[in-house]
Amino acid sequence: MPEIHPTAIIDPEVSLADDVTVGPHCVLSGNITIGAGTTLIGNVYLTGKLTMGESNVVYPFTSIGFAAQDINFPSDMYEPGIVIGDNNTFREGVTIHRATQERPTTIGDNNLFMTTSHAGHDCHIGNHNTIVTDVSLGGHVHIADHVIIGGGTVVHQFVSIGTGAMVAGGIFITGDVAPHFMATGSNIIGSVNLVGMRRKEFDRAEIKERQDVYKLIYRSGNSIAKSVEALQALGTPTSLEYVAFIEQSRKGLVPPLTETRKSKRGVAQ
Repeated sequence: MPEIHPTAIIDPEVSLADDVTVGPHCVLSGNITIGAGTTLIGNVYLTGKLTMGESNVVYPFTSIGFAAQDINFPSDMYEPGIVIGDNNTFREGVTIHRATQERPTTIGDNNLFMTTSHAGHDCHIGNHNTIVTDVSLGGHVHIADHVIIGGGTVVHQFVSIGTGAMVAGGIFITGDVAPHFMATGSNIIGSVNLVGMRRKEFDRAEIKERQDVYKLIYRSGNSIAKSVEALQALGTPTSLEYVAFIEQSRKGLVPPLTETRKSKRGVAQ
């Protein structure tokens, strides 16, 4: 049977696997299913519709499943809710909001949400990501896999961040960050994520090719459209990966830091 502290409040419709632990002063309200080995340490508030997989750990003062912060959607619209995978850690004060569209807000496996980080409604987050303290993900943000977002960073709604990307702390991002690229400042893509690729044991040839793609998009002086044409002409699996990412973009890539952008931002020449 689940281990449930006597001060916890759990609705009758909640379904808990046999070895789930629910600590003191937790509240589980609505249509909630929690898988084996998951621990709610205490003072956790979950509301459905919510499906949470196995071996997750949820720290105090985390709230998962509340309504979107969007005045266009009623607060009593509980479906499609949120779907969370396995082996995720939600540290103190994390907030995750339920979806407003047909697909649930989704979080995959093996993610770390550090203290007071936030994922808005309709976010879709993959696997093995690290969302550092005070990160704010706006609604409809898509995060792929093996992404790191530094503390205090704000990601605008509808932005997509590709696999293996890294985003610095204390900045804002309003355009897409391509796979294995690094956002080094607010809307500045300053390099590739070289350390990340080495840690994933990419061979030198693939790292070099991704560096060349970065230089083509961000250092050649081309428009994004011209860079896409050049990548299509190359026709390699890696170049076509970037073409597909750009073509599927909802916001457009963070643009190159041209002289015009520098002058508008007040960046020294």
